[in-house]
Amino acid sequence: MKKSTIVILVIVGILVLAVIWGISTNNSLVRLEESIVQKQSEIDNQLKRRADLIPNLVNSVKGLTKQEQAIVDSITASREKMSTGSTQDKLNANTELSKNITFLVENYPEIKSDAAFTSLMDELSGTENRISVARKNYNDEVAVYNKQIKIFPSSVIAGMFNHEKAEYLQVTEEEKQNPEVKF
Repeated sequence: MKKSTIVILVIVGILVLAVIWGISTNNSLVRLEESIVQKQSEIDNQLKRRADLIPNLVNSVKGLTKQEQAIVDSITASREKMSTGSTQDKLNANTELSKNITFLVENYPEIKSDAAFTSLMDELSGTENRISVARKNYNDEVAVYNKQIKIFPSSVIAGMFNHEKAEYLQVTEEEKQNPEVKF
């Protein structure tokens, strides 16, 4: 084989390897970009979960407390009637109080509001933790991608195929405020 043929084959081989490396690097960067989009979608998914879950939980707890509050108000009113008025009014109030207490014990052997509040707090905490983890995963993936497009030699391919730096998820001042849960 001639020397010129060998040189040409070496040059062609180097070019083929460079093209394969360039394609592989570009594909790797595209995978990282798609991973970032997927992580961002998971954040949206968790925010949607929070938006759907919290109002329903709050309304459920409101319903329980409203129902139990009506019973407590009725008992309180009966007790107040027992301290004022005629003897007959006091006896009627006592009968009413006994009925209310019997109703309460039979139908509500255990008041549910405290468990509902505890459950609500657990769900709120769990939801916020899921959002926090999703945000962390997103920022971790952005870090991997941004490092990859800055490191030589992959930075050359990143520049050739217009792979731009991804933005980290920043927390706005509004997001730093505690969410408001109203009853």
